[in-house]
Amino acid sequence: MRPTFALLAAAASFSSVLAAPSWNGWGLSNGDSPVKTMNSWSWEDCGLPTDIVEIQSISVSPDPPEPGKTLTVTAIGTAKETIEDGAYADVTVKLGLVKLLSKRFDICEEAEKANADIQCPVEQGYHKVVQTVELPKEIPRAKFVVDVRAFSVDDEDLLCAKIKVDFMKKPF
Repeated sequence: MRPTFALLAAAASFSSVLAAPSWNGWGLSNGDSPVKTMNSWSWEDCGLPTDIVEIQSISVSPDPPEPGKTLTVTAIGTAKETIEDGAYADVTVKLGLVKLLSKRFDICEEAEKANADIQCPVEQGYHKVVQTVELPKEIPRAKFVVDVRAFSVDDEDLLCAKIKVDFMKKPF
């Protein structure tokens, strides 16, 4: 798994989930729009206006994501407060009604492991985060849902997001 901080947690949820053999991952968020829909993936903000991280945009390339290809996820957002060591994300990945993963990740620790451009503490302000991962060609042709709730070291809401990825659609 190769995420950076909460903003990347927002950006790379399904890329990390689907790229890792153990189906690890993060989530993403959008402060104003309830749902952003693309060809075969969508993201929805389930957070509150008081969340520490607000995502302005998320894009993927290629769009739609394709098994066996390199996927680049770009997120642009704002951290309203400094994100300190100890921030974490609770991630649930489902295939239909079947829960594939339910795990807590230390956001800063994962950023360090990935040698990410952004490290904790993440300062307040505007950030652009880009992550590239190799998606395995063995990704099942199925619809995945990734739910993410991220929290500060003080258990304050960082973000809440829901991502849906449909690998059943063509052109694969």
